[in-house]
Amino acid sequence: MRDQSSYLPPPEDVLEIGAPEQFAALAHPLRQRLLFALGQRPATISRLAAQLDAKKGNVAHHLKVLREAGLVHIAETRQVRGGTEQYFQRTARHMVVAEPQAAGTAVMLAAVAQELDRSPAETHLTLRHLRLSPAQARELGETLAKLVDEAEENAEDQPVHGVLVALYQQALPTSTTSAT
Repeated sequence: MRDQSSYLPPPEDVLEIGAPEQFAALAHPLRQRLLFALGQRPATISRLAAQLDAKKGNVAHHLKVLREAGLVHIAETRQVRGGTEQYFQRTARHMVVAEPQAAGTAVMLAAVAQELDRSPAETHLTLRHLRLSPAQARELGETLAKLVDEAEENAEDQPVHGVLVALYQQALPTSTTSAT
């Protein structure tokens, strides 16, 4: 049995998503789910395929796209039964979208929706609109980020929970009449 605790953590703590190839790589729900699945520890194509109920060929293809975009890397290789087994890992513990784009955000939310739909436990989803000053909005954003960052992770035998945090200023309605 393999000692999962022998893996090194991802090489980066935070990766800022901003390159076009990164957004393109995030534009498929299975790639989003692969990143979610690789959030805890490295895994092989076979393990990921079984965990995500996907075909190994599809998983291999999408891991290649994620790897070329710099979102995953090969953490370790091992020789097994005449072949080489590769363990894939995210390149960063946290991935932050620098400037969210509508298409990328839609795909990310679709992947989260799939995760919510597949969840065996009760989920919590809330949308609220609050009137906040810029200082209050900044403080709330910092508090939410700190709360998520400081959440203590339990042992490997505990279930994984996804957390999505978004704070945005609602756009003002556009006027349909022009001022003269």
